[in-house]
This record gives sequence, C-alpha cells and structure tokens, in this order.
Amino acid sequence: MTVHPRGVNHLAIATRDIKAQIEFFTDVLGCELKALYWMHGTEGAWHGFLELNPASYVAFVHHPDNPEKPDFGVTHAGTPTSPVTAGTMQHVALHVDSVDELLTLRDRIRSRGIMVMGPIDHGFCQSIYFGGPEGLVLELTAGEAIDDRAWIDPEVVGLVGIDDAELARYRDPADYQRPAEAVPQPALDRAKPHLNFPDDIYQMLATASDDDIRALISDSEPPVKVSD
Repeated sequence: MTVHPRGVNHLAIATRDIKAQIEFFTDVLGCELKALYWMHGTEGAWHGFLELNPASYVAFVHHPDNPEKPDFGVTHAGTPTSPVTAGTMQHVALHVDSVDELLTLRDRIRSRGIMVMGPIDHGFCQSIYFGGPEGLVLELTAGEAIDDRAWIDPEVVGLVGIDDAELARYRDPADYQRPAEAVPQPALDRAKPHLNFPDDIYQMLATASDDDIRALISDSEPPVKVSD
C-alpha cells in the first residue's frame, strides 16, 4: 500500500472574529467546539477547533494582525466558481454520509436564515452550497469514490499539458520506502515550494536536528488539567 495522506486532520482558516465562526459552525452546522486556546508559538493568536469527526476538524486562527475584510477575487472567491489568487482556498467541501443527511443540513442551514443552493448533482456526488462568516464559500457533499476511468477528461488532460507517461504516474504514484537513516534536511531552494520564513530561519532549520526542532517548538500541555 502506498503511503500518502488519508484525510484532512484540520483546515486552518484565518479569522478576525473567531466567536462568529464558532457560533456558525456549532449552531448552523452542528459541529462541536473541541479546542480553543492560545496558538502554540504565535504570540497574540488564538486557535479553535470544530469537530467533523474525531480525526478531522475545521480550525480557525484568530491573529491580531489578520486583515479585517476579504478582498474578493484576491483573498476570497466569493462564489463556488469565481476566480481567486492561486494557492488560496477557492471553496471548501465537507463530507456527509448520505443524501438524507445532506437534505437535513440544507433545511437546518435555511432555518437559520441562510440561503442554500442545491442539492446539485455532480455525477459522483450531490452538493449544496452556501456562505459562511467572513466570506467563506462552503459546500456539503454526499458521494462515493470517484471512478477515474470516467472522470479524467482526455481533452482537459491535453489542455493541462499532461502526456501519457505523466498521466500514468499521476494515476498510480510511485511507492516510497523510508530508509534506515532519516533523510537530512535539504538546503533552501527557493525554486521549490517553501514556507515564507526569512533566510536566517531556514539556516537554523537546515542545521538543527529534528529532535532540536521538536524540543524548541513543541507545546503538548493542554490549557486545562483534566482529572479522570
């Protein structure tokens, strides 16, 4: 079995009004608030987690320096099909188990005075669309595993510039076996994807051991002590 990510643990979405986001996701969508604490390693920021299931959450990062308003077409798409800056979130779709659950949530959302489009039949899933606080574009979807034989369009493959060998590789990514010794941190190559740290931080990351980084940044103690 090829090792790859198996799901979304959490989506971390920026906010200037974390209480409004918590209110929306608990009251409108029925998600439980599971964590709200000072964000580790980020002075002045709060982190909140709303549960989708015990292994998957929608999270919000309330940073005092977050810009106050969305800039539609730049920071936010605003609709399920509008353009937005590359690398940003166009919209986020959350899974439900059945069309019946989808319809129940459609009616719950509408009962809170929020307009909902759908369900819309996309072939491999049924979806509803609606807006969330601070310009979020949200989708709920019920569906099955996508059959790549039916849903990889040869015309679009050609327009994207994918040749036959690349397509075969994308459909069946190479396996990887972890070597006996950990792979060392590579030197910074800004031609490759990278975080937006300054060079001195990257120099520290390149020379520090994984254990050193873990010791420096980890903060595993919860804010509230719980007794069984």
